[in-house]
Amino acid sequence: MIDQIDIFQTLFLDIETVSEQANFEDLSEDFQELWMLKCRQLIKQYDEPIDQATAANLYVEKAAIFAEFGKIVCISVGIVHRDQQGKLIVRLKSFADESEKTLLQQFLQLIEQHYGDINKHCICGHNIKEFDIPYICRRMVVNQLPFPSPLNLSAKRPWETKHLIDTLELWKFGDYKHYTSLNLLATVLNFPSPKGEMDGSQVGKVFWRESNLDKIAIYCEKDVLATIQLFLRYKRLPILVRRTGHFYFTKIIPR
Repeated sequence: MIDQIDIFQTLFLDIETVSEQANFEDLSEDFQELWMLKCRQLIKQYDEPIDQATAANLYVEKAAIFAEFGKIVCISVGIVHRDQQGKLIVRLKSFADESEKTLLQQFLQLIEQHYGDINKHCICGHNIKEFDIPYICRRMVVNQLPFPSPLNLSAKRPWETKHLIDTLELWKFGDYKHYTSLNLLATVLNFPSPKGEMDGSQVGKVFWRESNLDKIAIYCEKDVLATIQLFLRYKRLPILVRRTGHFYFTKIIPR
């Protein structure tokens, strides 16, 4: 299947999420109660109530991964094309904003204008089917935004979502027991790791305490680039080897 995917018609993406509020105490009473119920599931403590201190700590650690208790603060995308010399070029762009609705609208405009044909275009990411795409779609509902064709997935059968390419799923080869990170695959397959001065667990802190969306966007873009590298490895093509700004170059690849 991977050999049939046109990299030049593929949009690579990754998202970064944070908790809906900075702290558990900032939630409304209803949401506090609902989060405490969620915590009982997380730590499998079904017979006894959760104390507020435990709920508060888990909120900071875990709320961002649930679309009902978190929000998107950055969507980074990457596209691949050739320059005049035939070299592959990757262009990265981030939609990052304190307003989730604003960044979603900007991202959806890109989808509608350039990647709206599911018979021609693909959307690719690492663990995209289990996390990024469902999270985006759920937050679209929260923000009351219309679905473009590639994200209109309700009641769709597997063969109707072939335009969604998951690099994690490609690595599983039918094995659904384990999650394999981009960092690990970068090491195994010998391409530059996206790991840097921050990791996913620090995104909330960088957003709520530092208000540094640029730092989050750079981190997110590194994951997009690593996903493209992984995609190239799957296709047995040379990886990207040189960086200038937001453009990445590799050897000339024959058409």
